[in-house]
Amino acid sequence: MNRLISIIVVVLVSLLIVAFDAFYTVNETEQVIITQFGKPVGGIVNEAGLKLKIPFIQKVNRIEERILLWDGSANDMPTKDKLYITVDTFGRWRIKDPLQYFLRLRDERSAQSRLEDILGSETRNAVAKHELIEIVRTTKDREPAFDPLLAKAEIGQLRPIQRGRRLIEADIFAAASAKLAEFGIELLDIRFKRINYNESVRQKIYARMISERQQIAERFRSEGAGEAAKIIGDKEKDLQRIESEAYREVQTIQGMADAKATEIYAAAYNQNKSSRELYDFVKTLETYKQVIDPSTTLVLTTDSELYRLLNGVGPQP
Repeated sequence: MNRLISIIVVVLVSLLIVAFDAFYTVNETEQVIITQFGKPVGGIVNEAGLKLKIPFIQKVNRIEERILLWDGSANDMPTKDKLYITVDTFGRWRIKDPLQYFLRLRDERSAQSRLEDILGSETRNAVAKHELIEIVRTTKDREPAFDPLLAKAEIGQLRPIQRGRRLIEADIFAAASAKLAEFGIELLDIRFKRINYNESVRQKIYARMISERQQIAERFRSEGAGEAAKIIGDKEKDLQRIESEAYREVQTIQGMADAKATEIYAAAYNQNKSSRELYDFVKTLETYKQVIDPSTTLVLTTDSELYRLLNGVGPQP
């Protein structure tokens, strides 16, 4: 009886093991290829559910059906204008032909390695055919932003581009897609993630940028000094003009005042002979006051107008 029970237990366990290996499940996010002694048999199983296979002889190979990520490593490469840059790229791909993919690559690890080789090579070729500005700027129709103060500066101006980064990425995509199709892989997209100068030339680039900005600063300083000199010159010219106009105005007013005073004097002292004689007497006294002081010595002739009045000063007979 014990032996019979042992046999039954062994048979049941064996059946369970066989049943466990004979059934397998397929998820919605994967597809399955059944291999027998390493060779694919049957078609691609891509319907989700519980499936049956020959136990111990056939093997289940699961292949991802979702979109997969490829994140390339950053590599140093030269541009057409001989600048060494570090380019970091990424892409999206999926398995389009599972059978071809399985026969050529077997697993995702091999696929990632193949993607690294092909996409890295095509990226290097595309970068080597274009100058750095073509890789950095997106499209040729985009107007770059610039500081209005630098509008007249020749240094730092961006020259027009012929293609742009988007078309270069499209070139890489087209070239790599044809090569990856042989492995049953469909490339969905590839983009530049980061572009930077190589560390060996970065300090030289920074030094050149500093030099360019210093030249721009010197140009602004020289223009500022020229403007300052022009403003000072205009100020001096305006000051001289204002002073000249003011002096002319003063002289005009003084002349008009003198003329008015003369007119008033003439009206006051030209009434009769006595008033005229009084005017001559007063003006002569004013002249004496202006020209004669204690240190003045006069040499006059007897017919001089000044001598005439001095000679007439004194008691009259």
